[in-house]
Amino acid sequence: MSKIVAEQLVDMLVEAGVKRVYAVTGDSLNYFNDAIRKNGKIKWIHVRHEEVGAYAAAAEAELDGFAVCAGSCGPGHVHLINGLYDAHRSHVPLLAIASTINTGEMGMDFFQETNTIKLFDDCSCYNQMIMTAEQAPRIIQTAIQHALGKKGVAVIGLPGDVSELKAVESNISTQFFHCNPVIRPSDTELQQLAKAINESTKITLFCGIGAEKAHDQVVQLSQHIKAPVGYSFRGKMSIQPNNPNEIGMTGLLGQPSAYHSMHESHLVLLLGTDFPYDKFMPTDNKIIQIDTSSERLGRRANLYMGLCGDITDTIEALLPLLETKTDDSFLQAQLKFYESVKENMNIYINDNGGEDTIQPEYVAHIIDKLASKDAIFTVDTGMTCVWGARFIKGTGERKMLGSFNHGSMANAMPMAIGAALAHPERQVIAMCGDGGLSMLLGDLATINQYNIPIKIIVFNNRALGMVKLEMEVNGLPDNETDMVNPDFGLIAQAMGFQGVNVHKPEDVETAIENALRHNGPILLNIFTNPNALAMPPKVEWEQVVGMAKSMTRLMLGGKMEEVLDTIKSNYKHLKEGI
Repeated sequence: MSKIVAEQLVDMLVEAGVKRVYAVTGDSLNYFNDAIRKNGKIKWIHVRHEEVGAYAAAAEAELDGFAVCAGSCGPGHVHLINGLYDAHRSHVPLLAIASTINTGEMGMDFFQETNTIKLFDDCSCYNQMIMTAEQAPRIIQTAIQHALGKKGVAVIGLPGDVSELKAVESNISTQFFHCNPVIRPSDTELQQLAKAINESTKITLFCGIGAEKAHDQVVQLSQHIKAPVGYSFRGKMSIQPNNPNEIGMTGLLGQPSAYHSMHESHLVLLLGTDFPYDKFMPTDNKIIQIDTSSERLGRRANLYMGLCGDITDTIEALLPLLETKTDDSFLQAQLKFYESVKENMNIYINDNGGEDTIQPEYVAHIIDKLASKDAIFTVDTGMTCVWGARFIKGTGERKMLGSFNHGSMANAMPMAIGAALAHPERQVIAMCGDGGLSMLLGDLATINQYNIPIKIIVFNNRALGMVKLEMEVNGLPDNETDMVNPDFGLIAQAMGFQGVNVHKPEDVETAIENALRHNGPILLNIFTNPNALAMPPKVEWEQVVGMAKSMTRLMLGGKMEEVLDTIKSNYKHLKEGI
């Protein structure tokens, strides 16, 4: 019996190594669904919301190199778009199947009709519609190859009636190519780079996710030229561990040490990073950026040199050209400052708060202390990102996933679904904000349905904490940032798995320890301090004035108690120097 297009698609996905498809089935997707059932080599993961499916697939793709999600016609595939934006901006290889209405109804304003080409064009590296059976194998192969080669989202529009057409064999390749070329600057450029490094006495390396596989080379380079090593949030888990010269992060979530080092340097080397916060970049020294994508060069800082190269390949070619530096006074000064920064951070841990005002820093510290050395963490955008950035340490085996480029709320729980399904042998911990979890609460049912052993830890501060901070530093009293939450512990129980409320700081460590030992999914609803703020490493005078204005307005509005609680909760910032 001859195959149909939907079955041909499934065969090619199996050839590409796909193990799961995250989707909500229905109408135009039903033949694809049935083809997966018949094939038996791919598992259909029935999420409750397609956005969750896109985030779950994005997490799996970041961990394992490729993944697939799908949405049915109209609203179904529209729901994918936020997760697809996140995946595309994070440069992870992902395929989205956007099924559509039948071809005969297109252009007639039919029920649930959308234009997938227009819809997904801004969040994809490939975006085409299959209109005939002859096109199908070629578009499928091309879409997957684009996702792999360009490290982005590829979208296939698949009308319901086309999916049931008799498949046509193609004479083009149906295999997929994972290429790993050597990429480095030219010999002339390497000589110029070496000259700039050899002539500089104060150098800082700042690494991003593009240096993820170059840990050993970065450490060797830093020791050779006596340079401290900072990193972005996405670069932390790979660059921090076993790195004697690391000095932490900069940026909104970082510490003063990396910011200070970069600004005190004569030369800053940006290695595999597209760090977006240009206000944290120095302006009075030489900056050299190295990246595999030359279009990223120079868009975040005024460069002395911009070079195209893989960080591993480039450093290995560069090292023989460099003089071994002996003066380590700059490096030692930055490492000493970093030690003082870490000592100040212990203040947050030691002062663990009170009933229903548990310090979130303390919670993150306990998670870091008890989590396994190869745990996978997912963090919601907002305050939980801050606590994850500052208190979860890299071991060389841990991973941390988040919406670091797109900055979307509600990503942690969905990403944990994809991570745990792809790696059931590893501990998966979702660090969720109460605002983020509330957005996609329904997919707790998906976790129960597939018995996914995720450890969900809710930092329940009853507020949109990061938005509250943003308003206050701009001199505005926070307005409509408060949240009247349901009992998340009871909701987890209603969904079919264990839920625990934690109100007192003395109960935190035992609760987390029990959760990590629990065989199955569990949710800890930890009542954290709503007035705990996270100040960036660089505090502008305007921000200080803004905070003073917002506190004054709160006082004049009769909220003296909130003002006092905020000051008391954050007196620790007064001890942090820059």
